[in-house]
Amino acid sequence: MNRFATKNDQSPLHFLPRIRLIYFLCPLLLILFILGLSSISETTVSRQQESLENALNRDIIHCYAVEGFYPPSLEYIEEHYGLVYDKDLFFVDYQPIGSNLRPDVTILLKQ
Repeated sequence: MNRFATKNDQSPLHFLPRIRLIYFLCPLLLILFILGLSSISETTVSRQQESLENALNRDIIHCYAVEGFYPPSLEYIEEHYGLVYDKDLFFVDYQPIGSNLRPDVTILLKQ
């Protein structure tokens, strides 16, 4: 007749190890989540910079192929070839050397 018997011999403190485990795991999971978001953010910025480099190189080559000269300025590429980038995030140093020499382009991340 033990199947109808209740266990009253357990103290209310038998949940204490589980509660301690929860207090340990919750901050640990939160820290791991924040580190994961930070890693994703860094990866996204590096891919944006790589994409900007590719787009800028493509537009410079396209301008030379179509018009017969390299773009005289970065504004020229933005106006005629539709280059758009986040100016708050990146600094583009565009130094034209001549109409028949490839310009020196440097892309820097603003921090």
